[in-house]
Amino acid sequence: MNQANLRFYAGLNDLIPAQQRQTTVTHSFGDGQTVKHLIEALGVPHTEVELVLANGTPVDLAYQVADGDRIAVYPPFESIDVSPLLSVGAPPLEEPRFVLDGHLGRLAAYLRMVGMDALYWNDTPDEVLAQISSEERRILLTRDRGLLKRSIVTHGYLLRATNPRTQLVEVLRRYDLWDRLAPLTRCLACNGRLQPVAKETIAHRLPAETRRLHDEFRLCESCRQVFWGGSHVDRMNKLIAWALEQRYEP
Repeated sequence: MNQANLRFYAGLNDLIPAQQRQTTVTHSFGDGQTVKHLIEALGVPHTEVELVLANGTPVDLAYQVADGDRIAVYPPFESIDVSPLLSVGAPPLEEPRFVLDGHLGRLAAYLRMVGMDALYWNDTPDEVLAQISSEERRILLTRDRGLLKRSIVTHGYLLRATNPRTQLVEVLRRYDLWDRLAPLTRCLACNGRLQPVAKETIAHRLPAETRRLHDEFRLCESCRQVFWGGSHVDRMNKLIAWALEQRYEP
């Protein structure tokens, strides 16, 4: 049986057992194994990896690991350009768009609330989510490691947090979305864009009290639902303000 020595760096340590963090792990493997297989066998999806060194030399995920290899695995770099090296991570998307698995409904609503394009259905099979991520070039958000290990998925992120509010901040930080936010411009129900609409054109759809109290309305381009201000909007604005305050928090 062959053996290789692997070490994971920085945030990748969040994804491996405590006893294997910040240390070199000796892993046994059979012939013909790729470095992708070894990394994922230890619990780290390939979508979390930016750079792999084998014996000090950059390699891609298809690299065939040899007995005695020393493998160093790095996450995406925030301030260092590794493009002169052999980056194994897919190039960043010009326009970050998301698709979320069925357990992340609240996060999907929060992402839409801050203006991000976030597809979500609560009963979509994993293979369909992976296909959508690949074909539409969307970042797949999930807490399911197995889903991100599918080779077809090139852009994905394994959420560490379980609280939806914390997950929102986690995604905003991971993809540096702060300057891209456009709060309250997407429909929380269907992800469509909201556009201002004249009151007189939708007045027949409004309750009498709403017609009396409100003058500004928005209409979803997709599902045609009408939105207006109220206590729920105040609550959303408070959540958005809280999220923005986390930009410079440690």
